[in-house]
Amino acid sequence: MPPVETVETVVIGAGQAGLSASYHLGRRGLQHVVLERGRVGERWRSERWDNLHFQFPNAFARLPGFPYDGDDPAGFMHRDGIVRTLDRYAQRIAAPVRCGVAVRRVRADGDGALLVDLDSHTIRARNVISATGPYQTPRIPAFSRDLPPGIVQVTANRYANSAQLPPGAVLVIGGGSSGYQIAEDLNDQGRKVFLSVGRHRRLPRYYRGKDYGYWLEETGTAGQVGKNILAGQPTVLMSGYRGGRDVDIRILSARGVRMVGTLSGVDGSVLTFAQNMDALLAGADQGYAAFKAIVDDYLARSGAAAPPPDSEQPLPAIGPTPASLDLAAEGIRSVIWATGYTFDLGWIDLPVTDADGRPRHVRGVTDVPGFYFLGLQYLHAMRSAFFWGADEDAAYLAECIGATTAN
Repeated sequence: MPPVETVETVVIGAGQAGLSASYHLGRRGLQHVVLERGRVGERWRSERWDNLHFQFPNAFARLPGFPYDGDDPAGFMHRDGIVRTLDRYAQRIAAPVRCGVAVRRVRADGDGALLVDLDSHTIRARNVISATGPYQTPRIPAFSRDLPPGIVQVTANRYANSAQLPPGAVLVIGGGSSGYQIAEDLNDQGRKVFLSVGRHRRLPRYYRGKDYGYWLEETGTAGQVGKNILAGQPTVLMSGYRGGRDVDIRILSARGVRMVGTLSGVDGSVLTFAQNMDALLAGADQGYAAFKAIVDDYLARSGAAAPPPDSEQPLPAIGPTPASLDLAAEGIRSVIWATGYTFDLGWIDLPVTDADGRPRHVRGVTDVPGFYFLGLQYLHAMRSAFFWGADEDAAYLAECIGATTAN
């Protein structure tokens, strides 16, 4: 029989959410360990492309009890800077992290405890926090199976740089932040790039004297609880690359990226696309105008001082987009799928997910006593999945765990 270790609380994942949980558990004197399959901040290290930058100003790269302490709060940190921040934070709070430890299964022991099965042994715990994040398994459309066998297919979390792809043009599918930034990155590296666009919202990087992130917090938007946020909202375009600025499909098109609509079919080497670019851009513009209206309304109600809106320059037109592309004729030899993620929670052998495998919880608390989720999108508020947003949720879960431990 493998040995059984007893630990009060097990935190699974040593990213910003797991480390935030460790901080708040530690402050309450609650015994715990943090298990990490790779290294601290592994997804930032190995599942992000080389030129990725933090999407918010550096001042937002803060964690509980650990404000940004650099000399460029308005800059946009490179991915490696985020990794260093997480490493420094783990050391600063003396987080009990065990790296290189993969969790194979979490199950109930039938006696009110939870069992965490590892390769080496099993941990018996009173509490388990799953802090593995919202971006786990890439969602790849069924169209991928119909592409010609010679086409190299890569998901966004496995794209690093242009050098890993064969020579030739690249088709990026997915019009969210990842798709936009990867298409821009490839274009900057001299590749011929096509971008298949989906529903999205664009937002002002700066407006009335402040970055979008500051307005999110100051207007209270970031604190909106999940149940008050409309489901099915399109993804947001945002980037910290090139020092942070407005991003827009039309700007990327003017810089040389060829735009097509949403992928609708594959027939051999010919891909067809919806003729929906005008509708996609109109929807994106509505999101841009709506956020400015939120800021303007807040300023009018609060009386806070802010400069007037800058005059906006007209955006370049995209023009007609092709209804189809012949991969061979265009020299496209690579396709990058930036089409979002789905959950991979099959290792949790507990009734904490719905029929589609999505977590079931209320502010991270599940129906299984002692099992919690942390770091998910809209776990409680809009900010819940942001780098700095895990603080509030981690504090709440630590309070819940502390209350049950005291009983």
